[in-house]
Amino acid sequence: MAQAKGTLIGDCMKKAGYGQWHPAPELPRVGSKTLTDWRYGIHDGRLAQSRGYRAEASEQAAYDAAVNVGAVDGTSSLGPDGQALQVCRGEVRNLLKGDVVDYGEEAQKLGNEAFLRSKEEPAVAAAFAAWSSCMKEKGYTYKQPLDASDDPRFGSRDVSQEEIATAVADIACRDKTHVAKIWWEAETSLQTASLEKHAESLNKSREDMDTAAKAAADVLAGKQ
Repeated sequence: MAQAKGTLIGDCMKKAGYGQWHPAPELPRVGSKTLTDWRYGIHDGRLAQSRGYRAEASEQAAYDAAVNVGAVDGTSSLGPDGQALQVCRGEVRNLLKGDVVDYGEEAQKLGNEAFLRSKEEPAVAAAFAAWSSCMKEKGYTYKQPLDASDDPRFGSRDVSQEEIATAVADIACRDKTHVAKIWWEAETSLQTASLEKHAESLNKSREDMDTAAKAAADVLAGKQ
């Protein structure tokens, strides 16, 4: 669907008189490799020793480069005025019957809700307390695991030795308390219950997405 979207928007822009227009690059994934990786915080001791709570330096550089040419909002610093692009986006959205994010909206919402509720599960609360106690023994005061990575002191561009030390201690306490595993198990249980409760609407979204994906594939086939 993304490929078809890019192709059709490009055609539309050419018809609108912007033959030299080209889309910004896709925003690369930085840090996490899957939707679950890093969901509960860091876990790579080797990386923490050099980058603290950050991603690999090469990944961050690629991400920053994409952002600089407009990958976040889909525009390009070399592109036309925003109005023409928005018109083309609207036309393509109608042609493809939506966007991939539309069909995953409910699933994303349910997933986010399960994530928030999982923090209140007794087993998770106990794991958080154990992790917090472990960190306190090492000289750090944080209530929950993600509080450490979100510490505003670590918001500068450069990685400080303080951040590295905190991240290394964080992982040691994670390994000791098994907090990520306990948290994952609790959220998985909540998500499973949510999936069963909303099965009908989620299956409808999947069917609609399959239909839209087929339409997009047909568009690409017609361009080849």
